Amino acid sequence: MVATITGTIPRKRIPQKKIPSSLIYEIWDGKPIYFKNYEDVVNGIKTKEEIMGASALQSFIVSYVVSIILKQIDDDLYSVLTNESGLHLDKGNNLSGDVLIFDTETLPISSIGLHYVDVAPKIAIEVDIDADTKDLGEDGYIYGKTQKLLDFGCEKVIWVTTKNKKVLIATPNEDWILKDWNKDVEIFDNIYFNIGQYLQKKGSPFA
Repeated sequence: MVATITGTIPRKRIPQKKIPSSLIYEIWDGKPIYFKNYEDVVNGIKTKEEIMGASALQSFIVSYVVSIILKQIDDDLYSVLTNESGLHLDKGNNLSGDVLIFDTETLPISSIGLHYVDVAPKIAIEVDIDADTKDLGEDGYIYGKTQKLLDFGCEKVIWVTTKNKKVLIATPNEDWILKDWNKDVEIFDNIYFNIGQYLQKKGSPFA
């Protein structure tokens, strides 16, 4: 009698391409969140530099918001960090921020060095999404990151999305507010920005 083997023959597993740690944008609950379009780098279609830069519109809006803040705040009382500043929430969570405003009592100049900030900003402002969101979805990413910042101790989180021209304003223990970006948005202490109005003033087709 000839013995027969039933079942399927296991296929040899094809190893996935290793994802370089340099493509990690943030860490959430110990898991990496990669830069948007990171797969193009892994597959050799683009370089890391091509996916890590902000769009011109995103950079223009960030510059506008920062200029509004710096013109009106007392820099003895507050510090403003930008350029994708790193935030270390805890062992499993490192986030990145477009514009972060800190009380100088919370973040004195002696604490600003070659490491991620490990205290909560007073205000966090985000413009668009630089992370890969195919697992979370864009809304899931925005809401998830916003909640992490609020839980960390942030007093207000403001999200600007250029695709739908909206601004989300989130504060702890209150309903989150969604506005058109041509409305005034208070950052804090009667400091406001109005992105749609500013772009229109500058003659931008995106106003």
